[in-house]
Amino acid sequence: MKRSANKAANNPPSFHDELNFPDYAAAALLYGEQNRHLHIIEEGAGVGIEANGCSLEISGGRDAVATAKSTLIQLYAMAAKGHPLYSADIAFALHVLQGNPTAKLEKIFLDKVYVTTKNRLITPKTQNQKRYIDAIRDHDIVFGIGPAGTGKTYLAVAMAVAALTNNMVRSIVLTRPAVEAGEKLGFLPGDLAQKVNPYLRPLHDALGDMLGVEKAVALQEQGLIEIAPLAFMRGRTLSSAFIILDEAQNTSKEQMKMFLTRIGFDSRAIITGDSTQIDLPNKQQSGLLDAQELLSGLEGIAFCRFGKEDVVRHPLVQKIIQAYEQSA
Repeated sequence: MKRSANKAANNPPSFHDELNFPDYAAAALLYGEQNRHLHIIEEGAGVGIEANGCSLEISGGRDAVATAKSTLIQLYAMAAKGHPLYSADIAFALHVLQGNPTAKLEKIFLDKVYVTTKNRLITPKTQNQKRYIDAIRDHDIVFGIGPAGTGKTYLAVAMAVAALTNNMVRSIVLTRPAVEAGEKLGFLPGDLAQKVNPYLRPLHDALGDMLGVEKAVALQEQGLIEIAPLAFMRGRTLSSAFIILDEAQNTSKEQMKMFLTRIGFDSRAIITGDSTQIDLPNKQQSGLLDAQELLSGLEGIAFCRFGKEDVVRHPLVQKIIQAYEQSA
């Protein structure tokens, strides 16, 4: 494979290193179809990679070559153990090691959260996602706070589905506040259920992705999974349940208190939100911000914070977040 033509002009090849992989099958998984995975590392690290069978030559700046080499070595070790490698995994792995060269990818990527009906393995993709998963396992209440695309809600739903599947809880309750973001709820067509359904669509989508649409609907019909607006939680006690409050930045102080006091025995709650996306009217104080001030440091409650480095959507999402942060 020829060296990348898109390599940064200010990072000319000045250092060379080689890798040799003994397992041809694992090397093929590492390289990807038509060396696609190698191209991703070339572009992301700003290096050139030449492949000759099970041998690779990496060229570029010394630090960039070292990062690319570490990424390739660690991913090869995972492939040799039978772990599937997807294009997104390659980009995430490189991103992790660029931020922390001492990171161990296996500890992050091999932490199985759930296997979907399509046999796709859901795992954390960044160190903060790994900390988040560990916090959910070890605490009854966890706050996941950060920008869009960092996996806060998706991983929480995956943990909830895993807990229900393993009979650790009897039900899943997913809820969001129905707060207008530039649109008026009253002008939407249909009855109340139809009006609030668009606000709950992301939760339906996450469940459908993990369980399959038919099974997700069946579990809801059986009452094992409930998806409802936050207002429907008032006056209830939720025991032996995995409860997720999404878009928590759009709760009022009173709503947040109401939600947190719904939790019964053998339940755990995950609260996710983005403090930069508050849509509350009249500059009302967010219940999420209030909870951070009041509850930080309380035993049994964990706060996990994500940044743009944890974005696991399209690579442009991270750049968009950074652009908005710089303009603020």
